[in-house]
Amino acid sequence: MRNPASIPHSVWAADDLRRAEKEAADSLGMTLFELMLRAGDAAFTLARATYPTATNWLILCGHGNNGGDGYVVARLAQAAGINVTLLAQESDKPLPEEAQAARQAWLNAGGVIHSPQTVWPEETDLIIDALLGTGLQSAPRENIARLIELANRHSAPIFALDIPSGLNAQTGTTPCAVIHATHTLTFIALKPGLLTGKARDVVGRLHHHALGLECWLDAQTTDISRADASQLTAWFPPRRPTSHKGDHGKLVIIGGDHGTAGAIRMTGEAALRAGAGLVRVLTRIENVAPIITARPELMVHELTPEILDESLQWADAVVIGPGLGQSAWGKQALRKVENVNKPMLWDADALNLLAINPDKRHNRVLTPHPGEAARLLNCRVSEIEDDRLLSAQRLVKRYGGVVVLKGAGTVVACEAGAITLIDAGNAGMASGGMGDVLSGIIGALLGQAFSLYDAACAGCVAHGAAADELAARFGTRGMLATDLFSTLRRVVNPDVIDVDHD
Repeated sequence: MRNPASIPHSVWAADDLRRAEKEAADSLGMTLFELMLRAGDAAFTLARATYPTATNWLILCGHGNNGGDGYVVARLAQAAGINVTLLAQESDKPLPEEAQAARQAWLNAGGVIHSPQTVWPEETDLIIDALLGTGLQSAPRENIARLIELANRHSAPIFALDIPSGLNAQTGTTPCAVIHATHTLTFIALKPGLLTGKARDVVGRLHHHALGLECWLDAQTTDISRADASQLTAWFPPRRPTSHKGDHGKLVIIGGDHGTAGAIRMTGEAALRAGAGLVRVLTRIENVAPIITARPELMVHELTPEILDESLQWADAVVIGPGLGQSAWGKQALRKVENVNKPMLWDADALNLLAINPDKRHNRVLTPHPGEAARLLNCRVSEIEDDRLLSAQRLVKRYGGVVVLKGAGTVVACEAGAITLIDAGNAGMASGGMGDVLSGIIGALLGQAFSLYDAACAGCVAHGAAADELAARFGTRGMLATDLFSTLRRVVNPDVIDVDHD
């Protein structure tokens, strides 16, 4: 869940942001302690506004600057008349200077620090998570893990400061115990781990506060960005009234071996719904009649060497892979396609065949799910999921072009180094055929002269936004890939006001 107005589109690598905090504070003539005070004040203000009737707060403080933020929240809450119970994780190592100052200010205000073994008050109605921050690199220690598990089992909502404890700020992985937050307020800038990996399971409603550093942030550059439905208007402006079908791209789609007509049909219809002017499907002869019957606007032909040659000359863009299979039939088609110097998208079995015979091309979008990505990189799926951003970068380095690493928090990466995290979509998309629809959408945009990168980003957002509209109306269970066609049409026409959702 998001609060779109408060979430920026720029994203910072976690290590870069930690290194830059002092520079950012110096730019405003602030100390890091003053920055901590701002963070604590922002968190207290939002937590109180979100839970105005909560009067018994339990605050869990770690032995770092995230814990320092918690001390500031505790002091402000107590001053506002809230009953505060603060449990602090102690250590042989000294607290960082800023956290020590916040701790002392809490004690000077009459605050009490309880040990982690303290029995939690029965009347606790809000838990503030300030245990672990963005520096987490390994599984939380056993004593911290115990507090995390207790918090997760408690009935009170959890408000996480900066990031849920146990979530890796860069990768979105959860090495062991992790806070399942109801709300998370992140400070200064977004971190990748809040948007991909396991983030959606644990972040809850995500909020952001720049702590007054907006001007400094705007002057910086970062290779990572977030894309969401608010950008659809820029990607899909109204069409010129005198435009014709030839202006909107000629797309050829290749696939649909024996028994997989559904895959290629969904890709074709998705391309039409995403605005392609003309779509030609090349498939097995037995698929031709069923596909034309289901969607007569598609031009459907048997895949033969002659038809393939003519179609590749005709097309503005190419999609290959949905239902392609790995028999000689599919391999022969792929061998011809790989020599075409036009924008193209490879998916499904085209990726599996590419893993067997790797090559590098600069005019191609690859759309692997984690299993396909693992085959392409000859590694385990767990290695892909351990660092999705790095995996996407490795795929681009090895295969060129643009890579769409699918999943919750899809990652789009290109050879120039830019990375976009797709902030759209939902669990209803975990069903067969969704990838075929995505291929059709991106392919349609390639045919409409989008760059490879823009086609991938815009296509992923449109795909996710169409699913989000469905989920908002009907829920996530039972969502079918073909259900997206109705809402996809609305999504790629963001200038049209829809007055009838029935």
